[in-house]
Amino acid sequence: MGELSSVDWSRAQFALTAFYHFLFVPLTLGLSFVVAFMESVYVRTGSEEWRKITSFWMKLFGVNFAIGVATGLIMEFEFGTNWANYSWFVGDIFGAPLAAEGIFAFFLESTFFAVMFFGWGKVSKGFHLLSTWLVAIGSNLSAFWILVANGWMQYPVGATFNPETARNEMTSFFDVALNSFPAAKFVHTTSSGFVVSSLFVLGVSAWFLARKEHLDFAKKSFAVGAVFGLLSSLFVAFSGDESAYQVAQKQPMKLAAMEGLYRGETDAAIVAFGVLDGDKKLGDGKEGFKFEISVPYALGVMANRDFGKFTPGIEDLVYGNSEHGIEGVGAKIERGKAAVSALADFSAARKVGDAEKMQKSRAILEKNMKDFGYGYLDAPEDAVPPVATTFYSFHIMVVLGSYFTLLFALGWYMVAKKRIEEYPLFLRVCTWSIPLAYIAAEAGWTVAEVGRQPWAIQDLMPVTVAATELAGANVMISFWLFAALFTLLLAAEVKIMLKQIKLGF
Repeated sequence: MGELSSVDWSRAQFALTAFYHFLFVPLTLGLSFVVAFMESVYVRTGSEEWRKITSFWMKLFGVNFAIGVATGLIMEFEFGTNWANYSWFVGDIFGAPLAAEGIFAFFLESTFFAVMFFGWGKVSKGFHLLSTWLVAIGSNLSAFWILVANGWMQYPVGATFNPETARNEMTSFFDVALNSFPAAKFVHTTSSGFVVSSLFVLGVSAWFLARKEHLDFAKKSFAVGAVFGLLSSLFVAFSGDESAYQVAQKQPMKLAAMEGLYRGETDAAIVAFGVLDGDKKLGDGKEGFKFEISVPYALGVMANRDFGKFTPGIEDLVYGNSEHGIEGVGAKIERGKAAVSALADFSAARKVGDAEKMQKSRAILEKNMKDFGYGYLDAPEDAVPPVATTFYSFHIMVVLGSYFTLLFALGWYMVAKKRIEEYPLFLRVCTWSIPLAYIAAEAGWTVAEVGRQPWAIQDLMPVTVAATELAGANVMISFWLFAALFTLLLAAEVKIMLKQIKLGF
């Protein structure tokens, strides 16, 4: 194994930051609404007990929120430091939703965050409740705008390339904001955050119940977690289906990697469980699995919303399939190289004022621009993401999601029967399942980001071109510094939360 390059270290650093940041995001998204619901019950009933319950969970939300903001800010700075080429190429577009996030969401949640935490007894109950709801709405609006930016990277629309500046420029903010891809991604991401927060509430409440402490408080919180969690889990399944459909239509290579589908099929089956063949090579004629259990027709229906349709596999997308009208990556590489060459010719002609050559080069560039990024690939196989990482991450996410649905359903049943404390083993399972929620969330994020490799911007810019030209040693040093910092922040959050939980309410 050779020495890691600057690009490798930049990718590792951004992945590190994103993974740490996403440990805090799901709990913020869901727990904000759980707290708002609990306070609504308090305001409606006037019960002092519900006020204490709200205050308890609000403190945990506050700790998580503060550290999440810190990691998120660092991640945004990395676009300028480690990904300068990317920032230049799409800054006019990528910056717009991030600016909207700051104006319409972050200011909203940060302003009313202070009222929510320090306004007890200082403002009216109604205004305090409104502040809590606005923090919840603002937190999720932040996620919306950030996912709009990320979704544009996955499916770029509403923009055109200006060869004079070598930048993409926005042509329609509404096309970018209302892009169907980030819309599906937002719904799935936020609902999965609700599942994480529900399991957090369920698990902490179960811990109190198992210890027979604060029983009334714990039962009420457990009930909220079970009900909110079951509804969220069912919605995650629905939103996940829509998200997968969007991937099938706009990122078929990612879908093929998610299912380990090397050769396309009509009415393709979904792999419920499988072990990939690590020796499998593209085009070698071997099957992709050593062992698999499949559900017939399910993938074809999910990907096409119909029976009798063909779902392309990795090899179809790489080498082409004339029978089903699928073009291979090789043809896209040729057009991409023509576009890259045309841009260079345009820039050279512009410097010397050759208008005729500029016009000719622009025409070639515009004709081939949709495959511009392929011009930086060396071989068709370079367009394939890490299949094993994508496949196993996807199936871990699905398996854990199904498990959470069952867990919440059992919890809801026990709440209805008023028999929660009679099952100490189940309570322990609930508590020890909290880390699994984070594993599922991180697995989902891995599918989204690793599954779209090698692209920083789908079809337009590979990651290798997007990175800043920095010395590898510099990025390596900052990687380890951030690793140490984020680990300390995570340890601090866990310690503070555990201390607060042990104190009870």
